This record gives sequence, structure tokens and C-alpha cells, in this order.
Amino acid sequence: MNGARRAAGRNRSADTRRRIVEAATRLFVERGYLETTMSGLAGAAGVAVQTLYLSFDGKAAVLEAALAAQAENHPSGWVPDADGPTLLAAHVSATAAAVARQHPLAAVLRAAAADPEPAALLARSRRDALAAHARAVDELAERPGFTVLVSLQRATEMAAALLSPETYGLLVADQGWTVPDWVDWATRHLAVDLYPGSSGQTERVGPTEEVCGG
Repeated sequence: MNGARRAAGRNRSADTRRRIVEAATRLFVERGYLETTMSGLAGAAGVAVQTLYLSFDGKAAVLEAALAAQAENHPSGWVPDADGPTLLAAHVSATAAAVARQHPLAAVLRAAAADPEPAALLARSRRDALAAHARAVDELAERPGFTVLVSLQRATEMAAALLSPETYGLLVADQGWTVPDWVDWATRHLAVDLYPGSSGQTERVGPTEEVCGG
């Protein structure tokens, strides 16, 4: 009986966190980070302010959870047994889709970076993105045809720059590129540098074909 009660309590807690994160995502995008208050978040989620503080340490923790929620349950870009250019195209496609999903909240985070807590969160998110690209580059380097002219660190930095939220904002949000345009452009440039012996023709792989920029 006690086990069932504990499980029910965990389910209620998870449901409360989900409602808070969903409400916070809307509120942060509508109002911005600085203008969003903990009492406003609690009201939008339909919970008491005390409940909000029991679920999250503070406003930055809520924003971090909202960003993390947008990364869950989406394709990783991993294609087992794929050749290098195909795996590269899959990584670019999956990364671009993730950046597009997170762009509204990521823009909120960057706009609030003068505040110490969002600044720390932004730095962590950039480190995490760089680490994800490094893991992909390590896999790419195992495929035949990977360049010997570019170090793994430099290849990681190139991928991070071409697929960054800032590049998305410049090309897609500001200049009106579609996400598939951005994916094709980034894939071609990375293929030329990382697999110089390939034809440069890579098939688009992943979910970005139906993702619209804006």
C-alpha cells in the first residue's frame, strides 16, 4: 500500500512539473525571462507559488527544464552502419530540427544573458552542444574517407558554428531561409571539408523536411 502511495505521489509530482514546464514555455516566449515572475509562472500552471519552489530551485531552473523538455523523445541522428556522408547528413538534420524547436526559448535565454543565472545556463548549453558535436565527429572519423587535414577539435568547432542557434537565427529567423535550405547548406559545407573525396551529394535524412523556420 505504501508503495502504491509513493508511486501515486511521484506521478502527481511529475504531472505538476510537466504543467509548470508547459506553462513556463508559453510565458517565457510571450514575456521574456526578466518579465516573467515566479508568481506568474505559478498562476499560469495552476499551482501555488510554494509548490513551484518545491519543484524548482528558481526561475532559471524552470527555463532549463523547459529547454530540456524540447530535446526529449526526438531522433538522435544516429544511423547504424551508415557511411560517413550519410551519417553526417543525419547528424546535421537531427541537430537542425532540435535547434529549430528550441529557437524561441533559446532566444529568450540569450536575451537574458546579462543576468548571472541565465548566463551560466547559456554557457552550459553551449558546452553541451559542443560535446554533442564532438561525439558525432568521433563517430564520423571512424568512417572511411574522413579527412586527415582537419583535426577532430576543428571539425567539432566547424559543425558547432554552422549548426548553432545563432546561425539559425541569422539565416532562418532573420533572412527567411527554410530549415531544409539551412540543412542542405550546412551538409554541403561540412561534407566538402570532412569527406573531401566524396561526391558531396548527400541524401537529406531526418525530420527537418517538414519543419518551417520563423
